[in-house]
Parts: sequence; C-alpha cells; structure tokens
Amino acid sequence: MRTKPPGAESQKLAERLAGIECPAFSRRRAQRAADDPTSLPIVLAAGQGSDLWDVDDNAYVDLAAGFGALLLGHGHPAVTEAVRHQMTRLTQGLGDVYASDTKVALLEALSKLHPTGSARVMLGQSGSDAVTAALKTATLATGRHAFVAFDGAYHGLGYGPLPACGYQAGFRTPFAPQLNPEVHYAPYPGVRGASGDRALSFVKQLLRTEKVAGVLVEPLLGRGGCVAPPDSFLSELTTLAHRYGALVIADEIWTGLGRCGAWLRSEAMGAAVDIICLGKGLGGGLPISACMAPEAVMAGWAQADEAIHTSTHGGAPLGCAAALATLRAIRDETLIARSAELGARARAAFDELLSPCRQVCDVRGVGLMIGIELEDGATAQRAIAALLERGYVVLSGGIGGATLTLTPALNIDERKLLGIGECLREILER
Repeated sequence: MRTKPPGAESQKLAERLAGIECPAFSRRRAQRAADDPTSLPIVLAAGQGSDLWDVDDNAYVDLAAGFGALLLGHGHPAVTEAVRHQMTRLTQGLGDVYASDTKVALLEALSKLHPTGSARVMLGQSGSDAVTAALKTATLATGRHAFVAFDGAYHGLGYGPLPACGYQAGFRTPFAPQLNPEVHYAPYPGVRGASGDRALSFVKQLLRTEKVAGVLVEPLLGRGGCVAPPDSFLSELTTLAHRYGALVIADEIWTGLGRCGAWLRSEAMGAAVDIICLGKGLGGGLPISACMAPEAVMAGWAQADEAIHTSTHGGAPLGCAAALATLRAIRDETLIARSAELGARARAAFDELLSPCRQVCDVRGVGLMIGIELEDGATAQRAIAALLERGYVVLSGGIGGATLTLTPALNIDERKLLGIGECLREILER
C-alpha cells in the first residue's frame, strides 16, 4: 500500500463522481463524506488476475471479482484474445433478425449445459434480463401469473425480478403499485432460523391456494449471505412444485459455472429444475446472460405472432465470443474441481482461525462462494474498511449486511485467498 485508502486521487475522483452520478449510488457516500472525507471510496484503475490497483497505485487482492462475475479474474488471456479477434470480424449482429455465427455456437454450448442435455436458450445482457425471461417463460408455459419467491433472495432490480426480491423490502416499496401483486414469499432454510421443513410446508400451502406459474429459487443465497440450504431441499421443492403444476426456476446467475464447485449447483443437488438462469461470470467480464429451458417449456413463445422479448444487444457477438472463451477455459483449466477443493480448504482454514473471535457467528458456503457472518452490519463495515487498508477488496451481504462475502476468481492463488483469514483475525482481535 502506497497510501492509506482512499488516496488523494481517489478522493478527487470520488468527489467528482458524487457531483454527477445519480444519487441512487452516491447519496450514502456523500453523507459519510460530509463527516469524514477519508470515507470516500477508492477508485479503481487496473486489474490483472486477482490483483487490483486503484488510481493512487495501491495494490489489492480482489476477493469480490466483480460481484462474482470474473470467474477467470481480470484480463484472462483467452477471453481477451477472443474479444480482440471478434472485434476484427463482427462487432454487432442484428439480434433476432440476423444472428451471428458466434451466437449460434454459444447457444449450442449452453443448450448442452442444461440437465436435459438439450434446451432452448434465450440470451440477455444481465442476470436481471435472464430472470425476466424466465418469469415470462413460466407464464407462457402455464397460463398462470403467480410466483413463489423466498425471504433473503436477490434476483436483480428490473421490473420483472423486483417483485421477487426478498433481500430487502425497501427495493420494492417505492414501486409497489407497478409490480406483480401475485408474488408470495416463503422462508428460505437458514434465514432467520427457518428450517427446510418449514420452508417446504410454507411453499406447499402457497401452491395449494394460489395458481402458481413458477417457484423462483437460488440454490444457495448469494447476496442473501452465502446461505446453503439442506442438500435435499431443492430436489424436494422441485417435486412439490411439479405436483401442483408449477415450474421451478433456478437462479444460477451467481452459483453456476463453477462458482459452487459444479457447472450447475441445482444439478449437483439432484434437482430436476425446469428453467435455469445464467449470468455474471458467463461473459468473463462482459455483459451477457442466458435463460434455458426444455423444448416443451419454451414452446409457449412460439404462440406469439411477434418476437415479444428481444433487445438490440441480445446475443451480441462480443459477449458471445467472451462467453465461449470463458466456458472453454473453465473446462480446460479444470476450475470446477478446483473451486470445490479450494473452497473447502478455505472454509476449514477460516473456521479454525476465526472461531475464537467473539464477533464471528458463522463461516459457510459452497465452493468459492464463502460467507463469514459477523455479529452485525456495523462490525462488518468496520472490517471491510480495515481489510481495504491492508489490501483486500471484500463486499458484504446477508441480513443487515453482516456477512462478508468472498467470491474470488476460480483461479485465484491459494495463498492470496487464505491470507485474508489471519488478517481478519488480527482486525477483529484489536
């Protein structure tokens, strides 16, 4: 560290940012900065692998990896070369009118990832897009409009997934009159003390009393605090939903593509889900997402006279090229097995190091989605600030923001990941 973050250049840029950015992002930073100018955030300048540099030339270990989106880290050679090559061939296609050859190749690759081995795929630009497509797909397939979502869940803030955002009611409240009123919440196992049996019982009651099109579920809560349900939960949930004619939408935007030590966390849990949403890491840093479902489920779209769900940059060649390179690298570098093995070692090491600290409530997760729950959000924020000063970029989630969430690149150097354990222990013991 060359200077205590935020350095002078970060402070200058953060002040400029506060003057021009929508207050949705800058208001809280401005409030803190009014009392303490050094509370302004760092401003990033460069990244390579799992290393980051800010504009003051401070170096950091990146344990957030773009909210978990950089499965291969910053500037992976395979992704960089694929995008560079695609730029010389074709930058933009014509969406649903004239596809690119790169889009066709990606659709074929993604289709095989679905547990059926052959699915129809719809591409988007964000995880929120993918969930919106999934909700529409379930509605067209079933003719129903109600959905079951879960406490603590986060699926994006577009108008489609927003009604199902159980992470924080404040996200929904200002827009409530415009949102689907037929979204019903069930407890998620492990959130606020709920058990798997209680969650399933609650879902069953909703399925019996409402005409439910689909159950939208994260196989492991991401922003909700890296909470893993019992191994049998998703399979039992899927069986229950199918009994009442509802589809199951697995939001694998954060959990999929090796993040949790499997191509798909839902498949590893033995659940025959219907619709799968991918995003975040799919594009290796570029925005692209996918909604996948079997032919019979996607057939509802064929009844429309027009393409009633499309966008200018849907299936754009650059994103498709990056996604293909990302999928190949995950496979060629055996990163799925590494995620499972390294994640297990890291959780065990953190648990041993941090269990003596009274502020630590739990160490949990699956693969390289790791949550370290502290006693409250204030403690977590202090820890994040102290870790930043020592060269670690970490985010928080969970109830009240009390959980430190580690979602590093799958190819991160093991020493860089494990190093945060001793550092955090020293911070908490001060």
